[in-house]
Amino acid sequence: MTGHLDVALLIGAAVLLVAVAAVRLSTRVGLPSLLVYLLIGILLGEAGLGIRFNDAELTRTLGFCALIVIIAEGGLTARWSALRPVLGLSATLATLGVAVSIVVVGVVVHLLLGLDWRLALLYGAVLSSTDAAAVFATLRRLRLPPRLVATLEAESGMNDAPVVLVVVALASPAVAAASWHELLLFYELAAGAAIGLFVGAAGRWLLRRAALPSAGLYPIAAVGLTVLAYAAGAVAHASGFLAVYVAGVVLGNARLPHRRAILGFADGLAWVAQIGLFVLLGLLVSPSRLPGALVTALVVGGALVLLARPLSVAVSALVVRGAPGWRGQAFLSWAGLRGAVPIVLATIPLSVGTPGAEKLFDAVFVLVIIFTLVQAGTVASVARWLGITAPAEAAEVQVESAPLENMHADLLQIGVAPGSRLAGVHIDELRLPVGAVVTLVVREGAGFVPTPDTRLRTGDTLLIVTTADVRDAAERRLRAVSRRGRLARWFGEDGREEQ
Repeated sequence: MTGHLDVALLIGAAVLLVAVAAVRLSTRVGLPSLLVYLLIGILLGEAGLGIRFNDAELTRTLGFCALIVIIAEGGLTARWSALRPVLGLSATLATLGVAVSIVVVGVVVHLLLGLDWRLALLYGAVLSSTDAAAVFATLRRLRLPPRLVATLEAESGMNDAPVVLVVVALASPAVAAASWHELLLFYELAAGAAIGLFVGAAGRWLLRRAALPSAGLYPIAAVGLTVLAYAAGAVAHASGFLAVYVAGVVLGNARLPHRRAILGFADGLAWVAQIGLFVLLGLLVSPSRLPGALVTALVVGGALVLLARPLSVAVSALVVRGAPGWRGQAFLSWAGLRGAVPIVLATIPLSVGTPGAEKLFDAVFVLVIIFTLVQAGTVASVARWLGITAPAEAAEVQVESAPLENMHADLLQIGVAPGSRLAGVHIDELRLPVGAVVTLVVREGAGFVPTPDTRLRTGDTLLIVTTADVRDAAERRLRAVSRRGRLARWFGEDGREEQ
């Protein structure tokens, strides 16, 4: 047993390191990293090293777990100031646009491929969701108008919710047997958004007030809150994915302690989730069946990219005030990338034994590879051709909530207790060593920046920033003044009388 575990750890570590190195290579050659990860999975599978893996149910479960992390990271890094102007269009694309896409693809597949209506609509449902990981990874490297990027990112974060419900309903042995909460789409979305908002707001309140003993606990707590949002949504039969995204947006736009550490941790987890997800999907596929799915993939992909997506964008733009013009709509149509989400969704009918599910999975897999190569590789050129590339901007200043341990500095909090001789002392009379400065005085619940003439009072709290090398000297000096008051200078600036 231990030997098998060691081999599994060896293979897992090697795959992870190769995948990390592949990111650099894929960036250089302009190849989407998700395709590299899929290739790694295929090479590990039955056509390569011979690892046989055909558990669609496990793939679906792990795939959903990975999507939770990926969507949470997208929400945490999304700016509310950028999302707010495009929220209406994004929500419309994620609901009305999804419905239009499902119907158009379903009609084309039924007429051209001769599939029954239920399976044809299942093709449309599986492929109607744009992929958050693909969109985030591709668009954030390009110089594009912020409104269009925000629209696509918000749509990708929100459209998984209705799509999952439709796929589950269509893949069930009998659609009529689907429970009420799988059909009440409005309830699912509204409840999911409300749960995400509540968890995010409660988490923001808690993290601001929690004095955790280690900075590393804040990222764990933040990510844990997004997972809690998903679980609460799932238990309430609401949209867990929408709850995750909303909770992530609320937390990501709050002034949390160690915010940059939180974002860095979430980014790292999202990379691990993407790598694991794509490698797992590559393992699940049987390469020998893929050539037979090529024609179906091209027909369905053509219907999706050339008909369904442009029509869904156009219809959504008609009902939303302030929608972009034809150039922006054309870009939104082309940049609606598909990635892991359609492949994960294709495992749902595969896991429940829906007739035709195996061919659907193969066709979706081939479609994602082909059209990701084409669309992700040309999205920058399309933006330039449409004349919508954004001008170069100066790099923004990075504002952070002071993780002082990374700067070899400390933040001291000193209270002026009753009986302390700090009361009545002026700031300049503290005579702190060079490298220590009183940055804030909190008095009666309000903070202010002191001047050298500020006189301390009983009940005040001092916030003092010191470099690491003078912290001890600053503490000794403060203790000396607390005991001796102004006379402490007669005993030495560093408080040596305490020794």
